[in-house]
Amino acid sequence: MKKIGFDMKKYTELTIAEIENRIKRFGERLYLEVGGKLFDDMHASRVLPGFEPDAKIKILQKMKDQLEVIFCISTKDIVNKKMRGDTELSYTSEVLRLIETFRNKGLEVSNVVITLYNDEEEAKQFAKTLEARGERVVFHRKTKGYPTDVNTIVSEEGYGKNPMIEVKKHLVVVTAPGPGSGKLATCLSQLYHENLRGVKAGYSKLETFPVHNLELDHPVNVAYEAATIDLGDKNMIDPFFMYAYGRPAINYNRDVEAFPLLRRIFQKITGKLVFNSPTEMGLNFAGDAIVDHNVVKTAARNEILRRYQIAKVDEFQGKATEEMVEKAKQLCDFVGVSELDRKVIAKARDKANKTDCVSAAIELDNGKIVCGRAIKDLTCASSVILNALKTMAEIDDKEKLIPRSQLEPVAKFKKELLGIVNPRLCLEDCLIAMYATEGQDERTARALAMLPRLAGTEFHSSAILDERDRVVLKRLRINITADPVYEV
Repeated sequence: MKKIGFDMKKYTELTIAEIENRIKRFGERLYLEVGGKLFDDMHASRVLPGFEPDAKIKILQKMKDQLEVIFCISTKDIVNKKMRGDTELSYTSEVLRLIETFRNKGLEVSNVVITLYNDEEEAKQFAKTLEARGERVVFHRKTKGYPTDVNTIVSEEGYGKNPMIEVKKHLVVVTAPGPGSGKLATCLSQLYHENLRGVKAGYSKLETFPVHNLELDHPVNVAYEAATIDLGDKNMIDPFFMYAYGRPAINYNRDVEAFPLLRRIFQKITGKLVFNSPTEMGLNFAGDAIVDHNVVKTAARNEILRRYQIAKVDEFQGKATEEMVEKAKQLCDFVGVSELDRKVIAKARDKANKTDCVSAAIELDNGKIVCGRAIKDLTCASSVILNALKTMAEIDDKEKLIPRSQLEPVAKFKKELLGIVNPRLCLEDCLIAMYATEGQDERTARALAMLPRLAGTEFHSSAILDERDRVVLKRLRINITADPVYEV
């Protein structure tokens, strides 16, 4: 089974204790910016084996009686119909989904803030959609004077132009469907209004990466750079923390560059020095919860190599630049990994060369590697996953998990009614067919029971996967890569 290198219980306890300490430290209210992924944080779970993908939301659930949630979305992202790469949803759809999900988990969502508003019609229409669902919507415009004129920023002409968002809980979580949504600006605007009302409030940021008390060159921190190549993030020693405390702490370039301005804004609002460094603003206990550094270093190196493979495919499809691929390659070289270290790559290519078919390989949780190839009825992803399920369930490889009587009608439907020239069953087709016969065949039931064990396994295809297969593999939480070529 997968080795564990991270103590989730300890991480949760440390984080909750510090959130409660900061509420007391500031007096009456804490605005907690929560970035990154609240659900399905697969990057964190890959580089910190033992980290639960929904760790942040579980922490918030444990504090649900004392918190409320504000969602932010930028007008720019509404107008541009910006999409999330993981959920394949627009930011507007993601906000609606997250609101419903939060409430289903017992968390109170009190407001939605549409930031950088300038009377755009698309923003007005989205506000109407939210209000029709019973949501409270607040519009925030661009802050006058930002980012150079602090006296104007912290004035009636700056933050004062934004309406106060009415809140009542001691902990106000400010989150968004993605970066650049205006979370920090919303928090600062609230602090300005709270201070005018005489309410003692403060700000902090819940974050996971980079891990401030790991070395700059620790593979976990390098993996963060690999994951944010498109953003141009770069890890660095926080010079403000070093100056204040005489020891290093790791942060990243955007936070460090923004800190002098934020420090002046905080001082202007509160009349005192709140933080000595950007690292102090954050709540980051990931490093304290690592219980096996060898495990997490190995996992992080694998992730860096995986990101390089993904970057090559992205460049091939026009989603990444040559410079981004080169950066990913440099990070691989820096931590000492190559394609030879990802065993499924060689296995998939070898299978493809021997069969002259698109092939894939998956490394199971016991270290065994199983291969499969595209055939007349099945995509390569379908073949390799069916083979993997049979291997784990100890079913003879010659046995068929899907009867021919079910394969043929599906293929006929796809060819004759949908007009698909090559009507091979994708992975979703196969799993639906298996579930349809689960109660009739003991072998099928045993094979389906193995599906959860695929989470965290390594997968490589000798060609770019069909989009339907890619989506299902990701939902099964399989770590996928592919060679940058299309199937012919």
